[in-house]
Amino acid sequence: MEKKWIDITQPLTEDIAVWPGDTPYQFDLSYTKKQTGSVNIGQFTTSVHTGTHVDAPFHFDNNGEKIHQIDPNIYIGPVKIIDVTEHKMIDRSILEAFDLRGVKRLLLKTEKERDPASFPKEFSVLDTDVGAYLKELGIFLIGTDAPSVDPVDSKSVSAHHALYKNGVYILENLLLNKVESGYYELIALPLKLVGADGSPVRAVIRPIDLKT
Repeated sequence: MEKKWIDITQPLTEDIAVWPGDTPYQFDLSYTKKQTGSVNIGQFTTSVHTGTHVDAPFHFDNNGEKIHQIDPNIYIGPVKIIDVTEHKMIDRSILEAFDLRGVKRLLLKTEKERDPASFPKEFSVLDTDVGAYLKELGIFLIGTDAPSVDPVDSKSVSAHHALYKNGVYILENLLLNKVESGYYELIALPLKLVGADGSPVRAVIRPIDLKT
């Protein structure tokens, strides 16, 4: 029996928490079926970093790739989820405790509970030594259920830069609290927004066998 896909995306609702000071999500019907005589037509406004999203390197580097320039294959394929909920700062030594041989995409479960309508007062972040370690392993995508890989008050966003320097792309604001650690297939495709510094994604996973 084929295993079902599991949605790990934060739903975009008008009460979804956004980065402090960022553009909130709002959906409206521009035209109703009554007005057009045939269809409803909606529009939405938000930041490209609202909810579950990917960062393009241009987000933190003026010379970095924009979202339409990134290979979509990065966001499709086998992934491993590991539980690091006991740690607020995730560094190389913590990741070394896990068997990551052969892993190309890695998702970090850092929270036991998550309410998308509430921006977390604190969240787990990455040390700058993680980027080089992931490169050594051949990992090119790191995902987290936190809003960012850097602290909310960081101006240097050093973890972002360290990951990019080592060819590692970033997926943030996942919903992993109800998902078990293990191996999965991932689809988390960004929209092809020309010139954009990021994009919301619909992230889904499906369990796979180690032999797959």
